[in-house]
Amino acid sequence: MAKAKKKKDTEEPIEKQLWKAADKLRKNIDAAEYKHIVLGLIFLKYISD
Repeated sequence: MAKAKKKKDTEEPIEKQLWKAADKLRKNIDAAEYKHIVLGLIFLKYISD
């Protein structure tokens, strides 16, 4: 049981850090432009598999 609690404790800060990084990246990009970036990344992932 203690291991499960430790795992959750370590995941929360990582999740918060990822959200902060994503917020910093999105500040300068309009939602319509962000859509094109995400679709491009999905396409690159698709062709690399």
